Amino acid sequence: MRTIATMLIAYLLGSLSPAIIITKLKTGKDIRKMGSGNAGFTNVLRSVGTGPAVATIICDYLKGIIAVLIGWWIFSNLTVTNDVAPLEYVKYGRYLAGMCVIIGHVFPLYYGFRGGKGVVTANALMLVVDWRVFLMIVASFLIIVLITRIISLGSVACAALYPVYTMIVTYFFEYLPYLGTENELRFRFVLISTACALAVGLMVIIMHRENLKRLFNGEEKCIKPKKTEKRS
Repeated sequence: MRTIATMLIAYLLGSLSPAIIITKLKTGKDIRKMGSGNAGFTNVLRSVGTGPAVATIICDYLKGIIAVLIGWWIFSNLTVTNDVAPLEYVKYGRYLAGMCVIIGHVFPLYYGFRGGKGVVTANALMLVVDWRVFLMIVASFLIIVLITRIISLGSVACAALYPVYTMIVTYFFEYLPYLGTENELRFRFVLISTACALAVGLMVIIMHRENLKRLFNGEEKCIKPKKTEKRS
């Protein structure tokens, strides 16, 4: 029941779409009928402006963080068995909530199951699950975007790097240091964490399939915020 509650709460939180709500309040229009048609930060930046885009990214982060923290809290209260360390339960709860909030963001119940691509919400999951992986992802994203000025390229590249970074950090910083101690984690912890990160990364990559086509054809646009019209 706690697992189902975690999934349901996270999905319903994810279904709240800041991009749709903020754009509607600002312009009276549906962001999914503007620009690229995506209900996400990048399209809001291009189609509506910097202020609404900043508000969108903050709200997307918050809903992702809140959902993962709820999963963390619920799973931290589960009964621990002899073959599963408490840290494992907690991390699995965070991943479960994170994946469900991303699914809600991509397929929102309240908006006809047409949402965003889950990049910012996935990044919120990374932040709560492991700050070291989060910093590695953010650094990689900034480097790629600063060089190419293509947000989708940075998003897809970081989605692919997420399971790699997760495996490195989990193995070298959470598994190896505690071998032979009372806090020893089983190697399955590394495998399951990496598999969860891979699932999240694949979701993000799949949602960027049209961007990938444009990238391969050299047609993907560089980021350029909408210019504010000057008043006479």
